[in-house]
Amino acid sequence: MKILDEGLKGKNIHLMGAGGAGMSALAILLDKIGARVSACDLVSTAYARRLEDAGIPVMKGHDTRHIDEFMPDIVVYSSALPKDHPEILKAWQRGIQVARRAEILSKIFNERRGVGVAGTHGKTTTSSMISLVAEKAGIDPTIAIGGEVLQLGTNAKLGKGEYMAAELDESDRSFVYFHPEIAVVTNIDWDHRDHYMTFKSVTDAFDEFLSNVKESGKTILCMEDAGIRKLREEYKIKTQIITYGYGNNHNWGAADVNHREGGGVSYTLLHDGEEVGDVELSVSGDHNVLNSLAAYAACYEMGIPHEQIVQGLKYFGGAKRRLQKTGEIDNILIYDDYGHHPNEITATLSTIRKIFGGRRVVAIFQPHRFSRTAALYKEFARALSLADRTFILPIYGSDEQPIDGVSSKLILDAADDDTRSHYELSEDFEDLISSVCRSAKCGDIILTLGAGSVGTLGKKILEKLAEMQR
Repeated sequence: MKILDEGLKGKNIHLMGAGGAGMSALAILLDKIGARVSACDLVSTAYARRLEDAGIPVMKGHDTRHIDEFMPDIVVYSSALPKDHPEILKAWQRGIQVARRAEILSKIFNERRGVGVAGTHGKTTTSSMISLVAEKAGIDPTIAIGGEVLQLGTNAKLGKGEYMAAELDESDRSFVYFHPEIAVVTNIDWDHRDHYMTFKSVTDAFDEFLSNVKESGKTILCMEDAGIRKLREEYKIKTQIITYGYGNNHNWGAADVNHREGGGVSYTLLHDGEEVGDVELSVSGDHNVLNSLAAYAACYEMGIPHEQIVQGLKYFGGAKRRLQKTGEIDNILIYDDYGHHPNEITATLSTIRKIFGGRRVVAIFQPHRFSRTAALYKEFARALSLADRTFILPIYGSDEQPIDGVSSKLILDAADDDTRSHYELSEDFEDLISSVCRSAKCGDIILTLGAGSVGTLGKKILEKLAEMQR
């Protein structure tokens, strides 16, 4: 299979919003393909600094002068930026091609034997598992992930092999640009309600995505998820369907699941009801059992032998900010997780409960987006009730403007009478760090949760606790 990456080599390509995981991954791939890449973002992030280390110029802020300075052939913008942004408008006025991230990434993906992972939750971990297994098996895949694969030390890589594993984003419907050979759907929830007005509009989008699977391709579906079951019942999926879930009623199943104290999980793998062997994971939680089944099914279809898949899954230590240990002091363990939807928070807190037994769990939650908070504040309150103590930060708006009457207090007010006393609103990071550290006890699990800036708090809490001990 000859891979040409036509239309991208030698082009001047300017990326707006390159400090995010998805855009930085595209920047890395374009640079390796041979494009002349420039980038800009409002803030300096670890992803942006990595681009700078690779020799890619990253400008602080957005400015129409970038069009004159870099003379791009293509301007690529992230979904966080409005289409009428002055820098984008100037490119249009100059007759320069303007494209969404997915339009350009799909050009790279569609030339390869694409393995695309979609779903409301779990797609970063699942695509990371597939990428790591394929890499260790010697397939040398191209990868593009919405988070860093810890064992690979990156979120993107241009491989020489035929396959490409990618996390595909449904939030703005841009995953419909992709034509995978193997499509994985982990679950379907009604999220991103600023873009999807009804749950049916979500399932319509997933149906369109699956209609783009190549004619000889495979569709891998989690049958434990109600949204996927609804999709399968109400829409006609044209490609071969491969199912996974618990028990022996699926093509790939997990039985005798054992959650190990302190972390990790094992289970017996079933193929069409027959035992194949045991699988051991270094990551924890029922959700990761399902993620690993999806990854196994995809890697099996890629032709990777069972032994190599099992070895790769055991080696996988997680993706960055997916129940990642930040540190430990005085038997107080601090973890960080990207969970920003009630179902993700429930899965993470349930996992903490399973692997750490009777320890007190302290959650620090930063709601992400005003629209999501307005739609799901009751569900957030129920999910956070699984913690023994919860600190709630102000909403991280991302690219949204505030909505009248929508604040973190909605979550507090929605809590049950018997759990509301366990919640505390924090005005800012300094206020929160002081409150958390004053109340911390030996044996606590402190968990930072959210898709915004909350991921930086764990190290600051460690520093404060160490200072208090001196």
